Amino acid sequence: MADAASRLTTLAEELLGEPLPVRLRAWDGSEAGPVGGPVLIVRDRRALRRMIWKPGELGLARAWVAGDLDVEGDLYALLDGLSGILWERDGDTRGLFASARDPKLRAAARALLKLAGPPLPPQPPAEEIRGRSGGRHTRRRDKQAISHHYDVGNDFYELVLGPSMVYSCAYWASDGPDATLEEAQRDKLDLIARKLNLKEGDRLLDVGCGWGSMALHAAREYGARVVGITLSREQAAYARKRIADEGLTDLVEIRVQDYRDVTDGPYDAISSIGMAEHVGAVRYREYADILYGLLKPGGRLLNHQISRRPEPDEEAYEIDAFIDAYVFPDGELAPMGRTLSTLEDAGFEVRDVEAIREHYALTLRRWVANLEREWDRAVRLTSPGRARIWRLYMAASAVSFERNRIGVNQFLAVRTPVSGSSGTALRPRVWNEKA
Repeated sequence: MADAASRLTTLAEELLGEPLPVRLRAWDGSEAGPVGGPVLIVRDRRALRRMIWKPGELGLARAWVAGDLDVEGDLYALLDGLSGILWERDGDTRGLFASARDPKLRAAARALLKLAGPPLPPQPPAEEIRGRSGGRHTRRRDKQAISHHYDVGNDFYELVLGPSMVYSCAYWASDGPDATLEEAQRDKLDLIARKLNLKEGDRLLDVGCGWGSMALHAAREYGARVVGITLSREQAAYARKRIADEGLTDLVEIRVQDYRDVTDGPYDAISSIGMAEHVGAVRYREYADILYGLLKPGGRLLNHQISRRPEPDEEAYEIDAFIDAYVFPDGELAPMGRTLSTLEDAGFEVRDVEAIREHYALTLRRWVANLEREWDRAVRLTSPGRARIWRLYMAASAVSFERNRIGVNQFLAVRTPVSGSSGTALRPRVWNEKA
């Protein structure tokens, strides 16, 4: 088929109503579009069928994961260029083909269908989650979602995350962005420990403890007694080995346990780092109530959580299709204000909120660099599709943080006693330094 790229570019621009901001290379080797930047490669017409049958983000994601779409050049620049038509349009691209009434648009849609070839939809990639059972955020379904995301091999996570094995936003402190990822993750863990005012002998509950990095830091550096909980058996096994290797089994206990089953309070402090995104809006007040009940009077909660921008109609909010199908099943983001209000409704006094979204963009770019540097090994450890998922997910997330589509915040909240004494400093940003 001659010059498929020009035909595809023309049809896409007619359907979108604006110029395509990237160069295309089609399956026949033809190219069209602006030069000098990254190139979106349509390796197979199957990619078009995926997008026609699932217009919008999920169709694009399936084509990417299957290898029908690829990028030559700067992936970040391509995602930044496409963000205006993928995420920041006034309209909804998912209904583009179904709702087009303009004869010109209908003709373009028919031409695109013809260009796509045989009409049957391709099967979704094997990496797409299937067979979810039960209502969203039930115990059984939460366990399935956590397993899908985390039980893909600790070796793969070591490759992406680096030696720190911290899967949340790092914090570039005094050394600025020139600090290594490991230094920035250490500084993040220490910032949390200082905000919680951890002292020797304090009981810390680390909810969603991951591979045990916060638990290890709190025990090793502050002498805290830590209980870490996770629903991932692979994470728990890895964390227990790290703890044993450092001789800290007398201070740290790792449990495979749902947060709803923790009953051994009171704790002096609770850390919830990248956990609340898994809880879901329907459960978040319950989650806040449980954490409040597990703290002693005067105890502190540090909630580190990704947020999204508020929607004009919050009832219309939908979970990101790509993230839901391939990365964090059932994961939900809430606006920062809703999180703060929910913590207050549960009885907490919110003492500080620190927004650190630029730090997450830096973190994600370091993770992508780790993945790209060890690409062949990443593919061997998982699958080509899984490696492609992570590259797209992390790079797109970095762009979203940079463009202020999403943010990340640390909420310091206190179970303030009846006396009203919160125990926090008069100048809250002067955190307690270690001696």
